[in-house]
Amino acid sequence: MGTNFHPKRLIKFLSIGIVISFSLSDINSLNKQIKAEKNLNAASEKDLFLYRQMGASYLCISSKAEVDFKKGLGIASATFANVIIGKHGGAIAELGNKKLDEKKLYNAGTFQIVGSALNICPEIIPKNIKNDYDKRLKQLLKKDKK
Repeated sequence: MGTNFHPKRLIKFLSIGIVISFSLSDINSLNKQIKAEKNLNAASEKDLFLYRQMGASYLCISSKAEVDFKKGLGIASATFANVIIGKHGGAIAELGNKKLDEKKLYNAGTFQIVGSALNICPEIIPKNIKNDYDKRLKQLLKKDKK
């Protein structure tokens, strides 16, 4: 005696299996993401050097491509801040794993990127930006001596 073949039932059965397996894999990847967020390491000096140099490189290239300097610096600084927040949760090892908010990281990135760009491509830095950088650097050095 033959078995009755019901293609609609088979398709329904297989589709339920596929839906269940996809939903379980989504739960599993969500769980891995949550665990990954808990294991963020603070940005080391080596990490900061890399992000700063990448920002300075972007600033130099974008300025030479005639992108407005302030726009290029803003994008480089925002990227610097976003990477530290995304990869390190805003924590910097040198500060004792203290987490910084996006605005502080953006401002720190701006200062550091301009400093690096002064070494890589000083000709693209506007005079007023260079003067502001030098003034701020002197203030920071005075503060460190105290």
